Amino acid sequence: MREPQQERSRTTRRRLVEAAVECIAELGWYGTTVAVIAERAGVSRGAAQHHFPTREDLVAAAVEHVGEVQIVELRRRAGELPTGESRTERVVDMVLNLYAGPLFRAALHLWVAASTDEALRRTLVPLEARVGREAHRVAVELLDVDESHPGVREMVQATLDLARGLGLANLLTDDTKRRQQIARQWIQVLGPAVGEK
Repeated sequence: MREPQQERSRTTRRRLVEAAVECIAELGWYGTTVAVIAERAGVSRGAAQHHFPTREDLVAAAVEHVGEVQIVELRRRAGELPTGESRTERVVDMVLNLYAGPLFRAALHLWVAASTDEALRRTLVPLEARVGREAHRVAVELLDVDESHPGVREMVQATLDLARGLGLANLLTDDTKRRQQIARQWIQVLGPAVGEK
């Protein structure tokens, strides 16, 4: 039985987006072309351009995909979280690990390229702002904190910023041990500051 056209189209789009993320993480922005992505996805260049007329369109879809995958993963793991101090510890660990993998590596390549590529920057800035707001919202939910209390919003954002910085430090070498030490110290600061339950 033949797969309906709409489902085939969704499958092709998904393969292209996933291939784009992989290529960007491995090859960087300048090594990632529509032809390279299409080959990795197992589709023709024409099919890739049918779904995404420009490389920027494909990258925009890839950025949204990365953000969605990260948020879904965090939410999936939320049900496993305990309460109290151990909750804060687990959430910080989850967030830090989120920024240590290949999805974050792809995002870094795009950020660096966007710093000198105006077209990419115009595409990336609004998407990153939206992804950032959603990551913040999920971190608040996972930490189970009330942002109306003074300083809580800033501490949640500092946690995300710390995670990004440690993810950057992990780019060239495995920084796991140092990241774990910093996470332990940050948990001691964060818990009391956000009114740990």
